[in-house]
Amino acid sequence: MRERMLRWSVYVLVAIGFAVACVFLSHWQFDRNASRSEQIALVEANYDAEPVPLDDLIGTDGVFHADDEWHPVILHGEYLTDEQLLVRNRPHGGTSAFEVLVPFQTDDGRVFVVDRGWVAPGSGDAPDAVAAPPSGTVDVVVRLREGEAAAPARGAPPGQVATIDLPAVADIVGGDVVTSAYGQLVSEDPAAPALGSFDSPTDDPGPHLSYAIQWILFALMGFIFIGYIIRTEIVKHREDLEGAPVREKKKRSRDRDADIEDQLLDAR
Repeated sequence: MRERMLRWSVYVLVAIGFAVACVFLSHWQFDRNASRSEQIALVEANYDAEPVPLDDLIGTDGVFHADDEWHPVILHGEYLTDEQLLVRNRPHGGTSAFEVLVPFQTDDGRVFVVDRGWVAPGSGDAPDAVAAPPSGTVDVVVRLREGEAAAPARGAPPGQVATIDLPAVADIVGGDVVTSAYGQLVSEDPAAPALGSFDSPTDDPGPHLSYAIQWILFALMGFIFIGYIIRTEIVKHREDLEGAPVREKKKRSRDRDADIEDQLLDAR
């Protein structure tokens, strides 16, 4: 009995450990679902909002608030065409495309990085051709995006960058570059030959909520499985106890029959 209780205790501890892991993973998936819901709500609130001047959302202090991501802003000034950069290995059109960054100098002298779109890769390390932005004074509408993290392990040829790391772009471009956010192009006036456009962000919430519920069910199933094993062992033990007298009686009967056979053989 002591051995069985010890074994069952181990079973229960394993079930508890498995349940704790499942609860942790379920909580993680709930957090991811909540984060994804916030992202979708932000897109719904900002993506198709009326464009406002850049200064309304990013002032002279250069501070960008995460709640303003995807909001359209209006830029008035000119492109610094000579400072154009390409961002490598961007997933567009089923290829590792290039996104085209062109710094835009606004009327107040600030430089704001505009991502004008993407172009397909060429036969070498760069696209075969990139359509130029409009020259002279331009009115541009862009959607605000937060800059990306640096990727020091990923190199890039001159005139290209590995990610939209705005401080690194500012070091290349020079001047009063806004490094808290950049803009994805919506429209230009006057217009120029269009590059590949950006896909609208998806409103798919993802599988996080269903995964969270699955982990809870797995935790419950762990206890059910351990309970089934313990119950099976108890039933088997009871059957063994109940069957012991019957087996002993059968054994005595076999022994008696054997003694009778031996006596008959001796009598012959």
